[in-house]
Amino acid sequence: MSDDVEQMNMELSSGIAAFEGKHFAIAAQNLSPLADAGNPEAQYRMAIMAQNGLGMTVNELLAYKYMKSAAEAGLAIAQHGMGFMYLEGECVEKSGARAVEWFKKAADQGLAGSQTTLAMMYEQGQGVEQDPEEAKRWYRVAGFDEMG
Repeated sequence: MSDDVEQMNMELSSGIAAFEGKHFAIAAQNLSPLADAGNPEAQYRMAIMAQNGLGMTVNELLAYKYMKSAAEAGLAIAQHGMGFMYLEGECVEKSGARAVEWFKKAADQGLAGSQTTLAMMYEQGQGVEQDPEEAKRWYRVAGFDEMG
């Protein structure tokens, strides 16, 4: 492993540790350059901090940019995050259809939270046309035997 890669891995580990320890200013300092360099794990955490004003001022544009980059790189939890942004209209204009697209990407990677959210959306007709069969299917995929 080259020294650069090793250095980046150390910074990522330090940044994630700081994030999980709720030392957000330190996390932002460590993760920001990595996020800008295209690291999805760093981008996801930077998005969370920018969206919620943790260790930095709330910056919805930055939150969206980082969350979208991490989601497009295939990080399931970031795809779930994009789904919620569209579902709730946070950082973006509310769109049930876009929310479903992102939740499906995460659900297809096995993220149970996205599978359950999809099931509830179809069950309640939230952002999608109500579809009890599709709801049941997603509940089954998520490991529930029946709705609710």
